Amino acid sequence: MTEPTKSGPITNATTATTATIATTVTATGPTPAPLLPVPFPQDRACPYHPPTGYAPLREARPLSRVTLFDGRPVWLVSGYAVARELLADPRLSADRGHEGFPSPTERFARARRRRVALLGVDDPRHNAQRRMLIPSFSVKRIAALRPRVQETVDRLLDAMEAQGPPAELVGAFALPVPSMVICALLGVPYADHDFFEERSRRLLRGPTAEDTEAAQDELDDYFYALIDRKRREPGDGLLDELIHRQLAEGALDRGELVGLATILLVAGHETTANMISLGTFTLLQHPERLAELTAGFAADQSLTPAVVEELLRYLSIAEGLLRLVKEDIEIAGSTLRAGDGVVFSTSLINRDDAAYEAPDALDFHRGSRHHLAFGFGVHQCLGQNLARMELETALRSLFERLPGLRLAVPAEEIPFKPGDTIQGMLELPVTW
Repeated sequence: MTEPTKSGPITNATTATTATIATTVTATGPTPAPLLPVPFPQDRACPYHPPTGYAPLREARPLSRVTLFDGRPVWLVSGYAVARELLADPRLSADRGHEGFPSPTERFARARRRRVALLGVDDPRHNAQRRMLIPSFSVKRIAALRPRVQETVDRLLDAMEAQGPPAELVGAFALPVPSMVICALLGVPYADHDFFEERSRRLLRGPTAEDTEAAQDELDDYFYALIDRKRREPGDGLLDELIHRQLAEGALDRGELVGLATILLVAGHETTANMISLGTFTLLQHPERLAELTAGFAADQSLTPAVVEELLRYLSIAEGLLRLVKEDIEIAGSTLRAGDGVVFSTSLINRDDAAYEAPDALDFHRGSRHHLAFGFGVHQCLGQNLARMELETALRSLFERLPGLRLAVPAEEIPFKPGDTIQGMLELPVTW
């Protein structure tokens, strides 16, 4: 699957031929979910809507069967209630080291050989790692960071205004905001941002599996060297705390610490950067909703958090949570057998009409707080408080400071990311 280009990304998405839905009945269990000739993942036809090829999966909600890149059939969860139940079920494993763990791409299959901290381990190790990090991501700790985030946002907007329109918003604003913030939180030198942003890009959507592995090796080497330097010259970031407490006391080894640092750095800037860019694009494509947001700046400041929650639900940029069934599970009239792979389509789950009225509409007043954009259960995103705060600060400041913000080229000419990675804009030319 190749990345869309300016030749027409919104019309060049991968689609699947829809065939008649077939069901089978076995003598050993309930009627299984429909068997659908639908590949997963697919490119979006529009950057803020689920792929059109997923239409049969919506109709077959809450469970169906899809095929991955290597032809392997896996369960696809598209129903909100079933997703919450399964994500909280300890019989599903997130441990990518398990033989048979599902791989949506060849790149992921190669990377799965490495032990992935936090996201890719089960309890009790997952719980131990999470406890080490929770204090740094508490509501109180994140609230204390808000002035610093606001200063970062203001400084970047000052530079944009000083340079004047047009601007490329991904490079000038959407990416630097979370990169600067996560560097400050971790204690990673922002001077190295070009290095880790480029490696993160290759890690998440490298052109080949070999390139992805090389990027991981280079990030590992970077963090091993940084850890050694911080042992000699301590700083005040989260990474320093882990080095001089958990690592020194033996609660972590160097390899595990490098894994945690990589997850926090990559997830901490990639996801939020994509939400800022795609959120901005989406608001500009919905002028009535944007006018509602900007009118609320003076009349009702509480609207911004609601806008962020609805955008998180509506965009669902982290598509395809992965799990492996450890023990048989009967749910929604189907039996998930031990060894089966399970994929959670967040873009479909968050558009379930049993959970949300008119789910394809962008509605800031629906009360979207319980969406699954951050997952659910023990692996729910640890950094969600930070992400919410950054998004609120960035989007509010952007549209307050630049009320005339608009696309600098036709929407159909703007490239966005393919379906096998975190969704977002590759670039976003704007003017004001």
